[in-house]
Amino acid sequence: MNDGLFEDVTNLRARLEELTVEHRDLDDAISRLVDSPQEDELLIRRLKKRKLMLKDRIAIIERMLEPDELA
Repeated sequence: MNDGLFEDVTNLRARLEELTVEHRDLDDAISRLVDSPQEDELLIRRLKKRKLMLKDRIAIIERMLEPDELA
């Protein structure tokens, strides 16, 4: 594996980890907001939208790191 490719893969893995942590943190924040007595529907919707966007980005990076094998 050449140095450039190794660096790209390393950067993708680091970004994947960052996005995964942010996704998990958003999940926790949403759960706390839903359970709070003063539930903020607009904030919850925004956080859920951000969480969904992160999920999509995570899926893209995972596909880049482990592409489908040809049959």
